[in-house]
Amino acid sequence: MYLRAGAEVDGVQTAAERRTSRRAPIDYRANVALLGLVATALAMQLFAWPFMLRQWGASALWVAVPLVVLTPTHWGLIHESIHGQLSPQRRLNEWLGRALAIAFVLPFDAVRFGHLMHHRFTREAHDRPDVHDGATHPVLARISYYAHLLGGLYLGELALPLVTFLPTSWVCRLVAHKLRSEEPVGQDIQRLFVGFAGNQERCMRMRRDWVLSVALHGCAFYLYGAWWPALAITMFLRGVWLSVADNLPHYDVTLDEQQRARNFRAPAIWRPVLMNHHLHRLHHQYPTLPWTALPALARVDTAASGAHVDAGYFRAALRQFRGFGKVR
Repeated sequence: MYLRAGAEVDGVQTAAERRTSRRAPIDYRANVALLGLVATALAMQLFAWPFMLRQWGASALWVAVPLVVLTPTHWGLIHESIHGQLSPQRRLNEWLGRALAIAFVLPFDAVRFGHLMHHRFTREAHDRPDVHDGATHPVLARISYYAHLLGGLYLGELALPLVTFLPTSWVCRLVAHKLRSEEPVGQDIQRLFVGFAGNQERCMRMRRDWVLSVALHGCAFYLYGAWWPALAITMFLRGVWLSVADNLPHYDVTLDEQQRARNFRAPAIWRPVLMNHHLHRLHHQYPTLPWTALPALARVDTAASGAHVDAGYFRAALRQFRGFGKVR
């Protein structure tokens, strides 16, 4: 089933989508420009860079810098596809998002479902990686938290499709056990995730995409030859960036804060790279708006003038390394 902001997650719209009344057109030129930039970076990473390394040796390692810096742009384009804002053509929008996810070794169906669930159930018990659950030993919980920040989230998403090769009944029982809850909201979350895990069509797509990802990157590693660590380290650094950025707008956010998310300040040169992800509270408030519409809304919408709007995006990213946040 095709999912987008404004569509339904297993038949239920998110509350933010029901409240959204603003609309704005997709900026085709901006999206095409960023798609071209990311596609060029992918061609460089997977095919051109190994020949540069063979020709010039270690002096070509600088190429890793722009490849890693473009990580949030690559993810941002996938994110726009998830919300149906990459292209107004449904098939093209999904095809682009899926292709970008395959190139990032991400399971598009799982990422799409998880992200839309994140919008609906922001900062609920399953969506608070920065909060100690009280059941795990504090030392183990802290190790798990920092592992999550330092690439663990990406590594988990990379390995997730392997679960689809297990019997569906096993996976459903595992998900139900992991998300067991006595609370009505928790039970609703459990039901939706079990329904996703039991969907055979989605499992087939995730297996296919995983095979394509493995084949694509297997060819790339072959081309790198003795320089394969350059590709592996670059992929890992991209995964670290993705992991650090994932919960950044929600870190230490209390349950009574607006949209349970925050906006941040980012230098102008970084805004297109981040695809305005620093205005995350506004995105949660208006999930059907394309990324290019958020800055204008931030200037006129009084909801963007909260206490944390002036915090720097990158400073906030580092702040997560202080340790667990709070939920009140």
